[in-house]
Amino acid sequence: MLFQHKNVLITGGSRGIGKAIALRLAAEGANVAIAAKTAEPHPKLEGTIYTAAEEIAKAGPGKVLPLQGDIRFEESIEQIVKTTVELFGGIDILVNNASAISLTPTEQTEAKRWDLMHGINVRGTFLMSKACIPHLKKSHNPHILNLSPPLNMDPRWFAPHLAYTMSKYGMSMVVYGLAEELKPHRIAANALWPKTTIATAAVENLLGGDFLVQRSRTPEIVADAAFHILQRPSYECTGNFFIDEEVLTAEGITDFTRYAVNPAQKLMNDLFV
Repeated sequence: MLFQHKNVLITGGSRGIGKAIALRLAAEGANVAIAAKTAEPHPKLEGTIYTAAEEIAKAGPGKVLPLQGDIRFEESIEQIVKTTVELFGGIDILVNNASAISLTPTEQTEAKRWDLMHGINVRGTFLMSKACIPHLKKSHNPHILNLSPPLNMDPRWFAPHLAYTMSKYGMSMVVYGLAEELKPHRIAANALWPKTTIATAAVENLLGGDFLVQRSRTPEIVADAAFHILQRPSYECTGNFFIDEEVLTAEGITDFTRYAVNPAQKLMNDLFV
């Protein structure tokens, strides 16, 4: 088991891509802590941190720690990291997956929506990374992986949804900076982004409903890409903006049909690709 005795902390781990990564790494023996806000069932969202933890516990032999928290708040971040270290003994991998999305033009973007996206996507990612660095320094092969896109200054990615683009690019700038800053400590910082839309609650509820879900891939493709990235030597593999399909192609995987929600439908490219 490639991740046996590895301690992984994943934000936004109760559903979607975060949960898929948790399941993949747990199956390889990792201890997994999932931090998310959903502790009670939500009418529009599948699962809670506790139902996700039950699934993850069945996937592998490692420990699972469900943690309710809100990464917009520093005290919540500190408690998440403290509890993870107390139970697991350290942190080897941080996956910054938690995100908020609103694909609204500037005039339709409310201040509270701006604050939510930047509070989670940028501030939360930055401060969670900061809180984990002292523990990652003690790891043999430490990794930070952000679910954020390549930095592409094409105006077409800014014009339709400026606030969201700024927040996701903020996550990517955290990667860009930390990769260089943390090189002396051999801590890797990379980004991972899907080539196509992924069938998650955000896609179904906010972006395109079942029409878009049918033209998407499952979260497992991102989880499999993360699995390959996170086992690479941290001192060599850092500062990259990976695309899931490209990672798997490099690993010799060429048939992606099993990841399609509906193989009969043409896939929809994700934003920023």
